[in-house]
Amino acid sequence: MSGEGGLDASASRRAALRHAAARLAASGIADGARDARFLLMGLLGLTPRDLALDGDRPLGEAAPRLAAALARRAAGEPVARILGAWEFWGLPFALVPDTLVPRPDTETVVEAALAALPDRRAPLRILDLGTGSGCILVALLTELPGATGLGLDRAEAALRAARANAAVNGVGDRAHFVRGDWCEALRGPFDLVVSNPPYIAAGTIPGLAREVAAHDPRAALDGGADGLDAYRRILGGLAAGRVPRSGAPVVLEIGYDQAQAVRDIGIADGLIFETLSRDLAGHDRALTFRY
Repeated sequence: MSGEGGLDASASRRAALRHAAARLAASGIADGARDARFLLMGLLGLTPRDLALDGDRPLGEAAPRLAAALARRAAGEPVARILGAWEFWGLPFALVPDTLVPRPDTETVVEAALAALPDRRAPLRILDLGTGSGCILVALLTELPGATGLGLDRAEAALRAARANAAVNGVGDRAHFVRGDWCEALRGPFDLVVSNPPYIAAGTIPGLAREVAAHDPRAALDGGADGLDAYRRILGGLAAGRVPRSGAPVVLEIGYDQAQAVRDIGIADGLIFETLSRDLAGHDRALTFRY
């Protein structure tokens, strides 16, 4: 193939996919074939069926966009950042630089929250602390038709993205997003509290994979010297402000090695530890407390 980045408008989609996979593999990208497929389908707005049935159709004007996307991925930028969107809980979410890329591990929080609720049709009030793209709150609202939710974040750009994501996924009328710093100035009671707070120890962030260290927002990663600062703020704030309703579940995402430490913080603040949930890889991923 000729043209920018080895691609030209006359290249078929199928040939472009082979070229893209080879390009990423040569750049040392793990799962380069998968990423090439995501980029091609995302940029062209294709489904897997489209690619299978119309693989001989030429790239046309999409060729330079695909070439540019491949260059960005080869340089370490994540596919989700390049596309500006990603899927979570089977739903589409737009991203901005101030939001984390939704990860499958975080679906463990949604699963644990749903498991903690006795009646999914009840008129619940949900609080999502550090909402980011709004993925946790929006996913819960799609499963809880009688619920309303409040998402807090310190980044105004993240809040704008979360509002848009709620609207796109059909729950915009039941989701509200405001700027706030954890539990400060919150007025309850809430029937469910969820959060995926920053929990990476500050000193280890430079050693993370470049897709994370160079492209995820530092504020959404940095959990302080030991990675536990946000848990202290959240659990202490919930206990002091009486934000959750009595008996309401509080579900927090955690790092794979933080279960005992976060459990101890919650118990010391007067919450009752209930369950530990693991992700699909078998790692500790979420803790459920009761207030």
